[in-house]
Parts: sequence; C-alpha cells; structure tokens
Amino acid sequence: MKGGLVFPFVFLSLLLAAVAVAETPLTDQQIAATIVKASRGAYYQTGHLCACPEDAARNGSWCGKRSAYSRPGGAEPYCYVTDVPKEKIDAYRASAH
Repeated sequence: MKGGLVFPFVFLSLLLAAVAVAETPLTDQQIAATIVKASRGAYYQTGHLCACPEDAARNGSWCGKRSAYSRPGGAEPYCYVTDVPKEKIDAYRASAH
C-alpha cells in the first residue's frame, strides 16, 4: 500500500491530535478519511501540489499521472480511503481510546 518516510510522523501526530472520543465511535470509513486528509496535508507541506491525481498543478491543469500517488518511488501519500490499510485504521482506533 501507499506510505512514505514523512507519513509515520504524520500518523503519530494525527494520533496525538485526535479529538476527544465522541459518544458514538468513528466508523472505519471516517477514520480512513481522517488518515487520508493528514497524509495529503503532509505531502502539501513539503511544497509540492500534486499528491493525488485529481489535484491541480501550479498551471491549473490536473496532476493526473504526474502525481506522487501515480509515480513509483519517493513519497506515496494516501489519496483515497480505500488506500488506508485496516492495520492503520485499527492502530488509530486503539490509540484514540
């Protein structure tokens, strides 16, 4: 699956910054969406815009196959909830309680 050198730090930061647990537990889908948002945010903080295929490049065009997600090697951000492995979701859930 997708991951990268920056993302373990982001994941840890995400876990530490988790909001107080609501009365209803978050679904796997909600947790995955939170992880995707943090992963993309970490990539954008590096100064690059094309984390995911649907992102816009500086010239306004779609990143598409130029995105980090689409290119082998280097950063591998999570772009979609389906990219997030169950293990990451379980780790998030375990640390949030």
